[in-house]
Amino acid sequence: MIRDHFKILLVDLATGKGRIETLDGRDTVMGGSGLAAMLFRKYGLPDRPWDDPGQPLIFTIGPLTGYFPLMSKTVCAFKSPYHDQYAESHAGGRSALSLRFADYDGLVIRGKAPSLSCLSIGSKHLDLRDVHFLRGMDLLKTGKTLRRMYHGAGHRSILRIGPAGENGSAMACINVDTYRHFGRLGGGAAMGAKNLKGIVIMGDGSFPLPEGKAYPRLFEEVYRKMTDTDMMEKYHNSGTPINMAVLNGIHALPIRNLQKTSDPDIEGITGETFARDTLLRNAACAGCPVGCIHLGFVRERFMEENRYLYRQVSYDHEPIFAAGAMLRVTDAFSVLSILDTMEREGLDVMSAGVALAWATEAFEKGIVSLKETLVPLSFGDKKAYCRAVHHLGAASNEFYALLAQGTLKAARRYGGADFACVLGQEMGGYATGEVFFVSQALGLRHSHLDAGGYSYDQKNKEPDVAGAVRFLVQDEQARVLLTSLVSCLFARGVYGNEVVSECLRSIGCTTLADRLPAVAGDIQQLRWKIRLGTGFDPHAVTIPKRFFEVETWRGRIDAAYLEALKNAYADAIVALAGLDPNPAAGKSG
Repeated sequence: MIRDHFKILLVDLATGKGRIETLDGRDTVMGGSGLAAMLFRKYGLPDRPWDDPGQPLIFTIGPLTGYFPLMSKTVCAFKSPYHDQYAESHAGGRSALSLRFADYDGLVIRGKAPSLSCLSIGSKHLDLRDVHFLRGMDLLKTGKTLRRMYHGAGHRSILRIGPAGENGSAMACINVDTYRHFGRLGGGAAMGAKNLKGIVIMGDGSFPLPEGKAYPRLFEEVYRKMTDTDMMEKYHNSGTPINMAVLNGIHALPIRNLQKTSDPDIEGITGETFARDTLLRNAACAGCPVGCIHLGFVRERFMEENRYLYRQVSYDHEPIFAAGAMLRVTDAFSVLSILDTMEREGLDVMSAGVALAWATEAFEKGIVSLKETLVPLSFGDKKAYCRAVHHLGAASNEFYALLAQGTLKAARRYGGADFACVLGQEMGGYATGEVFFVSQALGLRHSHLDAGGYSYDQKNKEPDVAGAVRFLVQDEQARVLLTSLVSCLFARGVYGNEVVSECLRSIGCTTLADRLPAVAGDIQQLRWKIRLGTGFDPHAVTIPKRFFEVETWRGRIDAAYLEALKNAYADAIVALAGLDPNPAAGKSG
């Protein structure tokens, strides 16, 4: 049975030492997102900048990690270089199971290492090793080096950053086990600010499974639901790239820096095309029977030696949107080449792709010149984009250094803010309409996964401010429950409250099982309190002009509806944080 308290490993990089702390709260914050927020409230420094050595870098798992299928995610929390506020990012891979087998519910890293270092932890060890020789090394080579340095497999998870993280890019990601990422809001820079090139988690312990017949029966039932459903078959076969053709068909795919929402040439980068021409194999996160990770290949020729090198590159809808449709690169192999280059630099794909799409339009309009871009940017030019990605990761000049801090920051300096496709951060791959735009712009993580706004847009034709806000609040709460467990959101169709309650009872979390809706609501409130407490003002959020010019399947965006929805959702967020006694979320507009 799972323990009723949290076991947290606290690491001080300045001294290279750690200690274990036990904390109450299992029945109030559950784990994952809730635990990360609780740990930031305890150890975070809201009034100090994101790169203050005392700021914590937090990794957490949930009560069902290791016990049930697709409970495979880890939550990473930090103060973001993007907006200097509380941030949360999620990743799969082996990190969650590695933490479970190391017998920790959470890892909190504070301080700054004296030199570029790699931290290795396990159930019985903690080691901080100087790796100054890895400075400037690309992310893929770093992974190969760390795998040679730290032997082990199975329950070993390797997290690392590329040059972008070392350079403090707000678009820098943390790579997890090669094919997964803590992608959004600059976790790679938060890690780089601590002089950490890598983190190795050794799952070198064990944990008992519940005794009796009830648990294995329940596990088998959940497993069957996961593997027998049409939805999971979709994720394994075509995967999320199937959305490319669907969204393009309903005029909801951002193309050419959102100048268009549909284009017949997208046929070259649909999910069907990737599967037919580029797919090598599928992979899966630890503890997942679905295998939704799709690996394509890029081929590089070495002329001097007359030989070829093949590399595997992971892809799904969002990377194809960002490195393909948004840049109007319409060849699948060209998209994979750009993704491979972004991976080496350690950049979040969505942010980098959207940023370069803005830079391309700015270059075409004469707002910036070759002096800034160093490369003659042109929509569809793969070679130019691969070179520009390197400049973005390396912060090669003042322009790229500023662009790496966020597209709007560069646009405010050089011009072109009207066509910066930023919704809190660079947009996700959906142009479905007003509800999605507001959902990402104001959402806690500024993520397309904060709530299903893209789904609401497609199912509800008539404007309804009250109904849309109610949906966003309730859908976020349902997702917060899953990200506190921590479940892959692909499994949300299986892990309803009744199933989750049964799963929690089977491992001894009976109190938690009895109060799921209340706990989810409390976690939702805690996260918003912390976000607003670090400076977020939802009423101050602006949505660039480009989003008001979009044509979707319903026609042109309704500007009045978009503004009314944004204001009402901002009121609801303040109410969720417990700061407004008279929330306006229920008013229609």
